[in-house]
Amino acid sequence: MSFDRKKEAGLPATVVSAETMLGAIETLGIVPFFENPIPGFSIEEMTARDYWFNTQENLSRTPWDWKIPVVQSGDVAYGKFLWGGKAAFATVEWYAELLNWRRSLEKYRSTAEQEQVMEYLAEHGSISIKEIRALLGVKKSAADALMTRLQMQCRVVTGDIARVYRGPDLHYNGWQVSSFCTPESLFCVDAIPGPGGFPFGEARTLDVNHSPAESLERLVEHIREIVPGATDKQILKMLG
Repeated sequence: MSFDRKKEAGLPATVVSAETMLGAIETLGIVPFFENPIPGFSIEEMTARDYWFNTQENLSRTPWDWKIPVVQSGDVAYGKFLWGGKAAFATVEWYAELLNWRRSLEKYRSTAEQEQVMEYLAEHGSISIKEIRALLGVKKSAADALMTRLQMQCRVVTGDIARVYRGPDLHYNGWQVSSFCTPESLFCVDAIPGPGGFPFGEARTLDVNHSPAESLERLVEHIREIVPGATDKQILKMLG
């Protein structure tokens, strides 16, 4: 069972709210949402059982709903960018390392259809699965697959998630709609000039000053420090 694997990794089940989920992500730097090749290294396995298996009556008390304020914090990348296209979270610092490595790989070169989506993003800023279907004339499954591929390329992340309220009473049954944008548009900001010309806030960039190979090495070492029992094979499989 997933909730037994956390003991092997030594990561406690401390995720019990949106705030503790965000805190776990900020502490770990990069972490999959679901169970993966590294035992215990996931939000799923760090979530207390009662919260992960919550009921429809308490949707606001589950990780499925907590990811909305986490994404809307603007400080965390969320998308299908680990373990071959599974959902994951990363801070800007560690997402930048993943981006630097992934964009150097030949297997993640873009296709003509993907470039169409990127051109749409350059013009409009964000895109939904529905808009991808209309743009390319494809079914939802094909649009989902294309978007997963772009997320694995680190060219697109989830920009926002909205709850969908349905029925005459506008009830929320867990249905959500995501929009996507480039990581540069979400995370790269300039420092804001403050009084006396001094910057107010810090500039933020996804640029790193080392090679893609060094980024991979840093990612592997970082995860090894978090989960000392993880093997290089497990870590590389999870990193995709």
